[in-house]
Amino acid sequence: MTSSSSSSSSPSSSPATHPHYDRLIAAARDLPALRVAVVHPTNEVSLEAALASARLGLIAPILIGPRTRIEAAAQAIGAKLSDLVIVDAPHSHAAADLAVAMALRGEVDALMKGSLHTDELMGAVVRREGGLRTSRRISHCFVMDVPGHAQPLIISDAAINIAPTLEEKVDIVQNAIDLAHALRMPAVRVAILSATETVNPKVPSTLDAAVLCKMADRGQITGAQLDGPLAMDNAIDAEAARIKGITSPVAGRANVLIVPDLDAGNMLAKSLTFLAGAYAAGIVLGTKVPVILTSRADSEPARLASCAVASMLAKAGRERLIKAVG
Repeated sequence: MTSSSSSSSSPSSSPATHPHYDRLIAAARDLPALRVAVVHPTNEVSLEAALASARLGLIAPILIGPRTRIEAAAQAIGAKLSDLVIVDAPHSHAAADLAVAMALRGEVDALMKGSLHTDELMGAVVRREGGLRTSRRISHCFVMDVPGHAQPLIISDAAINIAPTLEEKVDIVQNAIDLAHALRMPAVRVAILSATETVNPKVPSTLDAAVLCKMADRGQITGAQLDGPLAMDNAIDAEAARIKGITSPVAGRANVLIVPDLDAGNMLAKSLTFLAGAYAAGIVLGTKVPVILTSRADSEPARLASCAVASMLAKAGRERLIKAVG
């Protein structure tokens, strides 16, 4: 596990518009405010992120951490906390433990990272006893709004699973597919990325890609069309796919990109962010409640979009539960 540095500042030379995020946030605003435990929001950036989301009606934040430090951060940004619940905790580890316990008791619908380190929060989340594990492998997705691209892109996994096995990739893929459905993507097209679009026994990621696609054919992965291995160009660019002679419903049209390992995912996400002006909203999946991962470098739209993603994901989870019970 590693830190999620989902830096989302656009190049200053070319300010970008992000219509996919606008639509996502608008959709989430139609839902009831999500009860979110904001873990250790003791600096100005993390506290303002929670308050901005609350002002839009996306979340109803519960602030967990040292009360004096939270109040000092509020004073620094000129914010009033009189209408908010603050749960006093002596330090970041205690705040993370309290937030997880509240989620287990059904008192909050999601967790949001404040100014503590990602590993501190995730350490409490993934704990085998008293954590938020489910039967699924925990994974991370970026929902990226790339200027000029016709659809949002989901990229997994760039923050949690360092070198996932084939078995772990099955859950990583299924988590990403379920997220795409929660975000109401009309068609989910998953590209299993590698450095090449041909199966090569010397490149293990191409073998994993081929197996994952066959597992989808056999119904072991559901809810999407899969293709792979695909290189990045022929996954998202129809002309590149045509030149390579690749014919599939995914090639050139993928909206979910599954990377072979954390290095590749992190570099891909940051390249889109810093070279293409993309925004990256980060969310943890495979947990009992969504976990919103933000970075100090995130823009306000990316932070708002992360909360919107969590809201829509929580709604989809409630609907699945009602369907299963009913």
